[in-house]
Amino acid sequence: MQRVIIPLIFILTALWSKAQTNSWQKLTTEPYAGKQDDITFVDRNTGWYVNGFGRIYNTQDGGKTWTKQLEQKGSFFRTLVFLDEKVGFVGTVGTDYFPNVTDTIPLYGTQDGGKTWKPVPYKGPYVKGLCAFDVVKEQYINHGKIDYKTHIYAVGRVGSPANIMVSHDDGTTWTSRSMQADCKMLFDIKMLDKNTGFACAATNEDITQSHALILKTTDGGQTWKKVYESNRPFETTWKVSFPSAKVGYVTIQSYNPDPNVKQQRVAKTTDGGETWTEINLLEEAGAREFGIGFIDENHGFVGTMNSGFETKDGGITWTKIDLGRACNKIRFYTDADKKVYGYAIGVNVFKWE
Repeated sequence: MQRVIIPLIFILTALWSKAQTNSWQKLTTEPYAGKQDDITFVDRNTGWYVNGFGRIYNTQDGGKTWTKQLEQKGSFFRTLVFLDEKVGFVGTVGTDYFPNVTDTIPLYGTQDGGKTWKPVPYKGPYVKGLCAFDVVKEQYINHGKIDYKTHIYAVGRVGSPANIMVSHDDGTTWTSRSMQADCKMLFDIKMLDKNTGFACAATNEDITQSHALILKTTDGGQTWKKVYESNRPFETTWKVSFPSAKVGYVTIQSYNPDPNVKQQRVAKTTDGGETWTEINLLEEAGAREFGIGFIDENHGFVGTMNSGFETKDGGITWTKIDLGRACNKIRFYTDADKKVYGYAIGVNVFKWE
């Protein structure tokens, strides 16, 4: 039998070509004219997304088909999170901001995968609205075996007031706390562990006076310190992505009505969030930034009002790509085979694989 020897260069080329096949593909979903805000998955097949019509959708086949689980008129669903295929939570943006929104309950929970939802009680000051969740699983020894405690953090809202909600027992009980002394608007939160994390914020509820603001906590959200503030008015932060414990990115939004103010920027840290620098995205007055998501320290994506952008060098250069309009949330996951997949949502829903 003759042995066939395949040159190493062909093997490497084949592997490289396979690695380059990942791309964003638009999924078939119900039409929605505006920006849809959040999407989450617990595995490759099982996920949910929400929008401002008070609707929650579920997929069991990786986004090929979607089932509307809930339509609650008067609710503006802004953010959601699932701990597993059964237990999940959804946050509303609250009243007095968007038209036709009457729901004053900030937090709902489900125990059956989204089939039914109930208001979630909490202790502390009233929370008018929520914009983001984050989850930390803490490993511990439970009667001689490894187990996990699940900590859930939620912040909001756009338009003020600023509050945080926290659960340290898988969402069974919740407490709230005002953050009005630290900021006036809250948009996103990322916890590196149960104590250390970052909040995307703004200094003023009056956008004409507002600066973009990033806050850091080292005690689980009890206290916060300012680690970044822009020096321009009409600005807020929006979403955050930490591909590693040291490197993180935050989108900066500009609402300046002057058409000559064109530069769009992203804040970046390389020292675990202690210091931040501004990197340029592009010069385009209408390219307001929304979602951000990084696969690793260098490879990531930003959604803007008009399109998406990709970088493979940590934000030094950016390439325009199709992520639809107003891509607001970008989430990446790694499965058991160490393969990365992701989902993004704005006017449309996209899948990365």
